[in-house]
Amino acid sequence: MLNEKLTLTDEWDKTFPKSDKVNHRKVTFHNRYGITLAADLYEPKNASGKLSAVAVCGLFGAVKEQSLGLYAQELAERGFLTIAFDPSFTGESGGQPRYVASPDINTEDFSAAVDFLSTLDSVDPERIGILGICGWGGMSINAAAMDTRIKATVASTMYDMTRVSAKGYFDEADSADARYEMKKALNAQRTEDYKNGEYKLGGGVVDPLPDNAPFFVKDYYDYYKTERGYHKRSLNSNGGWNMTSSLSFINMPILAYSDEIRSAVLVIHGEKAHSCYFSKDAFAKLKGDNKELMIIPDAVHTDLYDRKDIIPFDKIERFYKEYLK
Repeated sequence: MLNEKLTLTDEWDKTFPKSDKVNHRKVTFHNRYGITLAADLYEPKNASGKLSAVAVCGLFGAVKEQSLGLYAQELAERGFLTIAFDPSFTGESGGQPRYVASPDINTEDFSAAVDFLSTLDSVDPERIGILGICGWGGMSINAAAMDTRIKATVASTMYDMTRVSAKGYFDEADSADARYEMKKALNAQRTEDYKNGEYKLGGGVVDPLPDNAPFFVKDYYDYYKTERGYHKRSLNSNGGWNMTSSLSFINMPILAYSDEIRSAVLVIHGEKAHSCYFSKDAFAKLKGDNKELMIIPDAVHTDLYDRKDIIPFDKIERFYKEYLK
C-alpha cells in the first residue's frame, strides 16, 4: 500500500546547474495518507557522521527541478543533507487526481519528509529543519506549529494560500458575499468535473502576457514562462492546478496556531514584493526570541526564487547552524 510505483527521470533536468560539491540521487518516501512522494537528495561530498538535515518545498505550482532544488543544493554545499520534494499530486510524486492542492495534505508532506529524514543513518533526527518557498512558506509555518520534531523553519517569500484564497489580494475581497459567489462558482465546477469524469485545470501563469498585466503577473511570467524557470512538469509553467483546489483553502486557515510555535522560525521577504504583507503579518503573530523577520531591500517576489546574489543564503546557513546543533 505504501509502495506506489513512481516513474523517476534519470536525467539532470533542473533549471539550475549541477554542483560538483554535492552528491545527488533520487529518493521516495510516503506520507500518512499513503501517497508516495518523489525527492532529490543532496548530500555534501565527503560528509561523515550525523548531519543536520533540511527538507525543502515550494513554490506553489512548481516542482523540485525549479527554485526549491536550487535552495536544497545550495544548502548541501554548505554542509546540510537536504531533500527537495514534489508535493502530493504534482511533479514526479504520486497521488490521484493530479494537480490538486490541500492545506492538510500539503502540510503533512513536510512532516512526511521529516519521517523520512529521521530514519536515515546519515542524519541526526534531533537536527532537522524545513524550508518553504512562496505558498509552501505558509505550509512550512503550519507544519512547524504541528510537528515538534521540526527544530528550525525558514519561510522565504511566503504566501498564506488560505488567506489569499478566502480574502483575495490585500484582503480586498474579504466579505461573506464575495466568498459565497466564489464558492458557488467552484461548486458548479465540481458538478461539471464529476459529469465529465475529469478535473478542469485553472490555467498556469497567463500566456501570452497582456500588455496591461500587473507587475506581479509579469514577475511570475518572467520566471515560469521563460528559460529562467520553465519546466515541463511545473503546474504554473503549464496548465495549472485543478480549478476546484481553492475550495478547501477558503475554509481552512492554516496559521491559526502559529503563535504556539516554540522552535525557531526565520521569515524572509523582498521589500518590494506584492506579497510582503503575508510575511509581515505572519511574523507579527509569532512569539519568542527565536523568531526573526528579514526584509531584503528592493527585492521583488521572484527575486527570492533563484537570484543567488539576492537570496540571503549566508543568513539562512547561520540560522540553521544556530538552531540545528
